[in-house]
Amino acid sequence: MNGRTPEPLAPYGTTAGDEDPAADRLLAGWRETGRPADLAGHLRQHGPPPVAARAGSTTAADLADAVEAAGLTGRGGAGFPTARKLRAVAAARGRALVVVNAMESEPASRKDQFLLAVAPHLVLDGAVIAASAVGADTVHVCLPRLRHAQFQRLGAAVEERVHARLDPVRVRLHALPHAYVSSESTALARWLGGGPARPRGSTPHLHDHGVAGRPTLLHNAETLAHLALVARYGPAWFRQAGTPGEPGTTLVTVSGAVTAPAVLEVALGTPIDTVLDRAGGPTEPLQAVLIGGFAGTWLPAEHLPTPFTRHDLAPLGAAPGAGVLVALPASACGPRETARMLSYLAAQGARQCGPCRFGLPAVAGDFTTLAAGRADPELASRLHRRTALLPERGACRHPDGAARLAASALRTFAGDVGRHLTRGACPAAHRPPRIPVPPATPPETWR
Repeated sequence: MNGRTPEPLAPYGTTAGDEDPAADRLLAGWRETGRPADLAGHLRQHGPPPVAARAGSTTAADLADAVEAAGLTGRGGAGFPTARKLRAVAAARGRALVVVNAMESEPASRKDQFLLAVAPHLVLDGAVIAASAVGADTVHVCLPRLRHAQFQRLGAAVEERVHARLDPVRVRLHALPHAYVSSESTALARWLGGGPARPRGSTPHLHDHGVAGRPTLLHNAETLAHLALVARYGPAWFRQAGTPGEPGTTLVTVSGAVTAPAVLEVALGTPIDTVLDRAGGPTEPLQAVLIGGFAGTWLPAEHLPTPFTRHDLAPLGAAPGAGVLVALPASACGPRETARMLSYLAAQGARQCGPCRFGLPAVAGDFTTLAAGRADPELASRLHRRTALLPERGACRHPDGAARLAASALRTFAGDVGRHLTRGACPAAHRPPRIPVPPATPPETWR
């Protein structure tokens, strides 16, 4: 349906080479049992959540202080400090709401789907703990409309908690239109308030004026699972993994030319090549790796020893983003793979501004021409010029991500780009593509 990412989790999971005991946190139960955790199994492993209404001591300030000391940042892509959101929502006027972003519209990512499949109660714990702390009465969990089995599984987990009378707040599940930009935070808030699932821009901030004008705490599913662990085990425990500047673990979806594509939990700071080795290692020599997803950055293979942190990737123009690593073999055509992704991103724009309506399709069209090796003496200068015009001009950040992908491809695949411009398409451009890309069809509906 509409070519969206497939719902089944296979072949994603932990692998035979996935051995890093220090990183066994979110997926610890899965590693131990090999099956999803029901509520009874979850409580045996972690105990009941330290919810404010029951413990009587966990306030927003307590939770924010613990989360800040832990150094937890958002795992949805932006890496925003989690404690800042907690404090901002707690300080705002009006009854707050908590929103769990489980949309995961990034085609190369499976981490949130996998986490919700094997440890749903850890995510729900985090959402309920946060809601109780900031005084929210409802948790809204947003899932894509097309993932019916995921919705049913999570609904069953919520029912388990209702029968156990575990939560002092209401948990509601919502099935939203599945488009690339419908997972953006303001798009979720806009849809929950009765509008279309399109981004509304950067202002006003959700902590002041979110869903239906109420203060809204919105976090990615993985972020809330980490929050639940911090609330249970404390900041010092959380900092036992990762780096001093970026502590903790993170989920990474590894795919492409690796032996065993997987969702892995790794300590932040783990070198990229080590992460690939934990997915069974490359199946053939690599020329590049895509960091962060379709809105991410191509890095040449020479940078594979780089630690997987925002700090270490920033000088290379990259970031962990949605927690995605796609290994591209030397036998693939980088410009062609990029052109396919850009065509998808162009079709998935919200069409609320010039960069989405005209600029992004123009860049995607230029890259398609480049990938085909068709002679055009103006193509190179036009591509660089148009790509530079996209960032920070859109109604949302969607064009920025596409521009980042395009610019990094022009750098990383400069040799192939030159060949395509002067001698026609390389032989690899005629081979089957290596990266799965959904059909470049626009969303059916935003409602």
